[in-house]
Amino acid sequence: MNRVACQVASLILDRRASPKRVGLALRMTECYRLGGAMGSEERRARVLEAIVRDYVTTREPVGSRALVERYQLGVSPATIRNDMAVLENEGLVHQPHTSAGRVPTDQGYRSFVNSLHEIKPLSTAERHAIERLLEGAVDLDDVVGRAVRLLAGITRQVAVVQYPSLQKVSLRHLELIPLGERHAILVIITDAGRVEQRTLVFEVPVPAEGLEELARRLNHHWAGQSLNTLSDASDVVEDLPSALQDVAEAVNSVVGEALRAEGEERIALAGTANLSRHSVDFARTISPVLEALEEQVVLLKLLTTMHEGMAVSIGQENKHENLTEASVISTSYDVADRTVARVGIVGPTRMDYPGSMAAVHAVAQYLSDILSGR
Repeated sequence: MNRVACQVASLILDRRASPKRVGLALRMTECYRLGGAMGSEERRARVLEAIVRDYVTTREPVGSRALVERYQLGVSPATIRNDMAVLENEGLVHQPHTSAGRVPTDQGYRSFVNSLHEIKPLSTAERHAIERLLEGAVDLDDVVGRAVRLLAGITRQVAVVQYPSLQKVSLRHLELIPLGERHAILVIITDAGRVEQRTLVFEVPVPAEGLEELARRLNHHWAGQSLNTLSDASDVVEDLPSALQDVAEAVNSVVGEALRAEGEERIALAGTANLSRHSVDFARTISPVLEALEEQVVLLKLLTTMHEGMAVSIGQENKHENLTEASVISTSYDVADRTVARVGIVGPTRMDYPGSMAAVHAVAQYLSDILSGR
């Protein structure tokens, strides 16, 4: 038994020892255990975690004495300074100027994020707020709008929600609404609640009752099928007049065109004004990030290239030059257990990664439940 542990044991057995002295001795034992039993690599990982958490909270470079005072690392400031020097050599922290403490680098944030083995749950109050705000939504636009504003409010960052992709959803229902004898509106409703409308033009007059019968048959045949792989419907319309068979082919063609249309993918943004709160966290200005946010194609490309599930892209990991001082946290949401799109946030690299990941995860879960009717 080591010397400190012996002192604790003797104090506990000594009935004359005050509770205060026993408590102090127990804390000494814990510090000895942390400082002595913990390997240097494990301790440096804890030092890096402490630097990240402290810097995110205070926006001030973190010194060794502050770490010793605020975190039970069980070693002296001199040992912490040595650990910080090693972390700096590894590119995980840097010193803004000679007399300052350390701040995390992009690599440091990446190492910290990789060390997070589970996503912490939101508080009960936060979960109830999400439920109240999302449950009253009336359609897809309302659901997406509420979700993106809610996420921006919780994280105090820019929130982004990608609309369900037509490539990944199924047909719930279609309608053919006649506009005279040679025109009709095709309404496509997906299982995610997304609604697309297209105008059809006929070469010959088509009666309204014929369009109604065609829609009934196509719904019976296609409902529940992925829009990306709608099966051939020629068998179910072969007994209809040739004009209606042509309309059926036109419907299939229009769905294909909608899937191929580059501009069909949409995103919703909220909380852009939050960037001004973090302007000091950007070495230049927030203008490059604002420009990237305005170009929705940039965000869409970034979101679609992030791996499925929870993903975090930090600083230089972002390929677009206007986002190299930002971090992006996103995850996928589903409809009927099929991944259809992503939801996430954009902000400075100095952000509360555990809290932000928890918020993104929670909103994605609620989106999945609402759109799936769970």
